[in-house]
Amino acid sequence: MQDKKRTRRANGESAIYFGKDGRWHARVPMGYKDNGEPYRRHLTRKTREDLVEEVKKLERQRDSGSARQPGKPWTVERWLLHWVENIAKPTVSENTYDGYEVAVRVHLVPGVGKHRLDRLQPEHLESLYRRMQANGARKAGTAHQAHRTARTALGEAVRRGYAAKNAAALAKPPRMEEDEAEVEPYSVEEVQRLLLEANKRRNTARWMLALALGLRQGETLGLRWSDVDLTNEYLKLRRNRLRPKYAHGCPGGSPCGRKAGYCPERVQTRRETKNTKSRAGRRAVPLPGPLVAMLRAHAEAQERERKTAGDLWTESDYVFTKPLGGPLSPNTDYHDWKRLLEDAGVRDGRLHDARHTAATVLMLLGVPDRVIDQIMGWEPGTSASMRARYLHVPDAMLKDVARKIAEAIWGPAETPAVDKNQDNGA
Repeated sequence: MQDKKRTRRANGESAIYFGKDGRWHARVPMGYKDNGEPYRRHLTRKTREDLVEEVKKLERQRDSGSARQPGKPWTVERWLLHWVENIAKPTVSENTYDGYEVAVRVHLVPGVGKHRLDRLQPEHLESLYRRMQANGARKAGTAHQAHRTARTALGEAVRRGYAAKNAAALAKPPRMEEDEAEVEPYSVEEVQRLLLEANKRRNTARWMLALALGLRQGETLGLRWSDVDLTNEYLKLRRNRLRPKYAHGCPGGSPCGRKAGYCPERVQTRRETKNTKSRAGRRAVPLPGPLVAMLRAHAEAQERERKTAGDLWTESDYVFTKPLGGPLSPNTDYHDWKRLLEDAGVRDGRLHDARHTAATVLMLLGVPDRVIDQIMGWEPGTSASMRARYLHVPDAMLKDVARKIAEAIWGPAETPAVDKNQDNGA
């Protein structure tokens, strides 16, 4: 047999030949390297049949985009750090990036970072999830966040040919149990008590926008006067206020020694607002008459604060500002809410519970589902599930339904006969 028997296919197809070492060899075109040079994989087997089978398998991986590319193999750590900073960060919102970054830095890199990317197995991730929850160290929701981040990051690695499979897509995340504590919306009486207390402090209308219309915190704090039409009694929601993030601004030679948020020369590294991410979130919301009056009074009070502050006033178009102007911090707003609940003598609750309250009130008023979706800013495809989460049926309504069922099946309840000759009050 000739030392070299070669079968070369046209158009860049694989070349198979018999070598001097007595083995069959193949050179399989795999595409191009990052520098533009063509890249081929070399295979060798004892028999031509085995080699042809391996060549076909590799060609299928190449054509499907699942074949490993040349160069130093990625470790999970190196890929995750590259992915979160160079791929995810420029394309997702700030809040989404923050979630990814924490999951990568705190959980995934320490847990599975040393594995080679193309050798990571679902069992490696499932073991990490169990360790995260061992002895109640982390909640199942935290493990789920790490799982979702890994699934997204590894999916991108597969798409780019750095791994043949997405181990996170095959791994089973821990079971999530429903929270036994059902969200209980505030009653009308509690809302009225909150209103009475809110009337005693700045930014009264801010709280009623949450309780009456269900505006999210970011939507309310990002609201500008250019979005409010008091003449036609509606407002437009099109942006969210973001939680500030800071970096040190002090000279490198003399650091202040404080956290970045408390640095005297701190520099804000995150934009103040972002546009709503969905079409449903960009919406017009009608204003009830009393809220229109509250916003008019708020505008007048803000103008008085502006005149009193003089040159100290930070000019902005925000509806709700700090005493010297400028946008409110979400953290300050949260603590103001907690103080409002305490001063009004109303049970403690999340600020987001006000949104549940507004949605439930809309249902009790008989507002059509389509209008509720518009006011709450729910996407058409998810509105049914959102209504299931946010609309809470009060006990009084359930009892009324039970009474109607009883009347329909068993008939109206009989009224006990009264004997006028007896003392029935005894």
